[in-house]
Amino acid sequence: MERRLISHLAHRDHPIAAPVSGAHVTRLLRRARLPEGARILDLGCGEAAWTLRALALYEDATADGVDVSAEALKAAEAHAEVQGVWKRIRLHEKPAADFPVAEKYDLVLCVGATHAFGGLGPTAGHVRRYLKPNGLALIGEGFWEREPTPEALAGLGAGPSDLLDLPGTVAAAESAGFDTVYAYTSDLSEWDDYEWSWTGTLLRWANEHPGPDADAARAAALEHRDTWLHGYRKVLGFVTLLLQRSAEEKPART
Repeated sequence: MERRLISHLAHRDHPIAAPVSGAHVTRLLRRARLPEGARILDLGCGEAAWTLRALALYEDATADGVDVSAEALKAAEAHAEVQGVWKRIRLHEKPAADFPVAEKYDLVLCVGATHAFGGLGPTAGHVRRYLKPNGLALIGEGFWEREPTPEALAGLGAGPSDLLDLPGTVAAAESAGFDTVYAYTSDLSEWDDYEWSWTGTLLRWANEHPGPDADAARAAALEHRDTWLHGYRKVLGFVTLLLQRSAEEKPART
């Protein structure tokens, strides 16, 4: 079973593909205070949970969502129809890094998808290219809540330098020409809800769909759960930064 399909199935009960509650997604989007007729771009949108929430909050806004997963985009289209916003969103099946800079946006989102651009710094620099003057970005990124343990690093397949602490994460985003005008750091209950949803939903699917794919899904769920419970729980943090495009790029901080 392809990793993209596993991820799609695992997010069925938690379509926000990040450890952030629906209430805090709404809080962050409200804080953006988008102008009338706002244009929104979601890079690595998945099922477009963030953007669909934004379209519900800003009733004259329109959006583009970009993702490589056909399954996720199909689900996004279905959700948009149910919510009555399908005329206000265009979905594009392509790598986020390949989406052309054809227009400028009031808000660009990239939550939990910085790997598509090679990390936080390159992501922030790329996102900036799409923004109008004083435009806003919501970038969600992992960081080390505390010194990573060998177990956490092994489970994540990461090195200590692959992520930064929270101050370093903020500095890396700002170095691309942004000011942090708000941020939200996910708490442990949000992490637990996300991880139990990811693993439990996949196990339930495996029980209800016996066969080779079910075996692959079960193995992925149990491996993920073990990596989380015995590795990065209380080590890996997640912050969603609300960034405003500043006049000029800033020198990188060391």
